[in-house]
Amino acid sequence: VTLHDRETKQVEFMRATCVKAQVGYVYDATKHPTKVAVTREFKNSEQNGLGLPLPKGRTRFYRKDDSDGRIEFVGEDTIDHTAKNELVRVKTGDAFDIVGERRVANRSSSSFQGRADQDFEIKLRNRKAEPVQVKVVEHLNGPNWQVLEKSDEFTKKDASTIEFLVPLKPDEERSVTYKVRYEWR
Repeated sequence: VTLHDRETKQVEFMRATCVKAQVGYVYDATKHPTKVAVTREFKNSEQNGLGLPLPKGRTRFYRKDDSDGRIEFVGEDTIDHTAKNELVRVKTGDAFDIVGERRVANRSSSSFQGRADQDFEIKLRNRKAEPVQVKVVEHLNGPNWQVLEKSDEFTKKDASTIEFLVPLKPDEERSVTYKVRYEWR
C-alpha cells in the first residue's frame, strides 16, 4: 500500500470464509431496556478458518443469502487482541423482532432486619418465524443476595450476575420472574 502525504487508507488485515459463528440473543436491561442484542461467537482456530493472533480492531460479518446467493452485510463490532484458539464474542446489532421488557414488580425493605426484597418480571416476545433462545442477564446489587423464588433455572456467572436461558417458540411471549433478597447485616 502506498500512502501519499496526509493520506489515510483503511487496509483489510485478514479475510476468512466459512467461519462457523454461533448466533445468539442477549437481553440485558441495564444496557438497553427493550433491545435484545444479536451476538456472534466463534473460536479463533485453524479448523474454523482462522488460527492466527487477531489484533484489536473492527470485525465485519457477512453471510450468503439463501435465496439468491449474494453476500450481505450482517453487522460489525470491534474486538480486543485475541490469541490463537480463544473464543471471540461480538455484538453485531440489535434484533428488531425479539423484544424484552423488565420491571420491578414489588419492593419491600426492613432497616431493622437489615434486608430488602425485590420481585422482578422480565417479559420476552419472539416475533420471528423460527424458535430462538434468549440469554437474560441480570445484575444483582450487592455481595449478599439470595434468590428466594424463580420461574426458571438460572446460572450464577459471578458474585453479582445471573443468567437465564429462555427458549421461545415463534410468535411466543414469555415472562421470567424471580424474587431476590439483599442482606446487609
